[in-house]
Amino acid sequence: MCGMTENSQTPEIRLGRISDLTVCQEIERSAGKIFLDRDMDEIANDEPLPLSELAVYCDEHRLWVAVDGLDQPIAYIILDIVDNRAHIEQVSVHENHAGRKIGRSLIDKAVSWASEQHMDAVTLTTFRDIPWNAPYYERCGFVVIAEENLLPGLQKVRSIEASHGLERWPRVCMQRFL
Repeated sequence: MCGMTENSQTPEIRLGRISDLTVCQEIERSAGKIFLDRDMDEIANDEPLPLSELAVYCDEHRLWVAVDGLDQPIAYIILDIVDNRAHIEQVSVHENHAGRKIGRSLIDKAVSWASEQHMDAVTLTTFRDIPWNAPYYERCGFVVIAEENLLPGLQKVRSIEASHGLERWPRVCMQRFL
């Protein structure tokens, strides 16, 4: 059976398909709206990755979607490989499905995949002071990495983020060891 079962609120998670990618963009736009309440309009209005870039994640089997009972995506996660570790590039849950632990299910999928790939950790970058960012990831088992302990790949990620203006708000790198 596809999607959520009648007795469960846990959605099915499957690999993303090319046909899912425009919906993934819509999910990211929807998920971003919550940043408007924090006067972070640039984040809320930031355009999602182009279809061509999402297609690479899809082709390389590093994009998963959580789907509803009709097999329609309601959330997604994409992973990069940074410093030989899985790196959560993006995780987004449509605003109509927020607060149901769907994001956590996708993060658990990323952790499981990284373990299957014999990686020792999953990393991410996030806003330090936003409740649904760093504090949320801490509840998911992630810990902040001290700046002086960042490996070269994460240093590069942070540099790219800074060039896009994300350093206007305090950010941290986090990891979850496997």
